[in-house]
Amino acid sequence: MVTPLAEALVTLGRGYVRHAPGAVGKAELAERFLNPYLCDHPRQRVVEDRSGARFAVDTTDLIQRFLYLFGAWEPHMTRWLQSRLRPGDVFVDVGANIGVFAVLGSRLVGSTGRVVAIEASPTFHRRVLQHASLNQCDNIRAVNTAVSDERKTLTFVLASSHNMGANSIVPYDGPAESTFDMEAFPLPEVLKSDEVAGARVIKIDVEGAEGGVVRGLAPVLDQLRSDVEIAVEVTPDRLAQLGDSVEELLETMQKHGFHTYRLPNDYSPASYPRALRHPVAPVRWRGPIVGETELVFSRIDAEELTAHLDSSQA
Repeated sequence: MVTPLAEALVTLGRGYVRHAPGAVGKAELAERFLNPYLCDHPRQRVVEDRSGARFAVDTTDLIQRFLYLFGAWEPHMTRWLQSRLRPGDVFVDVGANIGVFAVLGSRLVGSTGRVVAIEASPTFHRRVLQHASLNQCDNIRAVNTAVSDERKTLTFVLASSHNMGANSIVPYDGPAESTFDMEAFPLPEVLKSDEVAGARVIKIDVEGAEGGVVRGLAPVLDQLRSDVEIAVEVTPDRLAQLGDSVEELLETMQKHGFHTYRLPNDYSPASYPRALRHPVAPVRWRGPIVGETELVFSRIDAEELTAHLDSSQA
């Protein structure tokens, strides 16, 4: 039951988590009270993230709830992109969701750069356009399509509106919130020639279908910039359900001269206060890939992808 007292406490708690110095009690407050309350008693607001970008959010959804609560989504990825993208670069965001990273990339690459925000969901594609307009991001080219290794029609299933970004082509036997079909193309066919040539960072997060995206990208990997870096979120069991494997993906990237790094990524609300205060860089990864993992592929040969490293140090 929603009461004025509960609403007031949530507003105060959110203000403390977002704006108070230090971290005392923030993890517990976010995990045990604020996150579940905002999920079950959603708020619709236009909010600013920590960089001042504006987003229209509905806290029913995980990503939008974290934007409202913390003013951020994936702090480690955010910091890493800030360390890589520069004015004039091209940023390709495959699986753009509502456009959080597209808007961030737009600001980083500036008026001389470009962002290609690719999203299969028509609903989220409209949200990308909305947020590009809300933030006056004229350098975002939003594309409503799916990406795979060949031209084909894919069926997407959304299991729960509590994570609306989880539209996936991975087989699902339970009750679905929604489904839709979308034509898919290899990434080189979606991008323009100058976008392929200028891509500094390609981010791929497509809920289990990353194997097909990388396979479709493979023919042009050697044509990309020497300093291109590619971030891919993988979950081994979801890849396997589509007949793909992490091992095949790693082999493809290694064959084209890329080293493998791992970027921490924790979706628990309790992890965010610390992550926001102490974001970390991707570290060299030589072990097995177990569970959901954010991988970064780079031609830089180092133990850590720190901000000061560039392609001249590869």
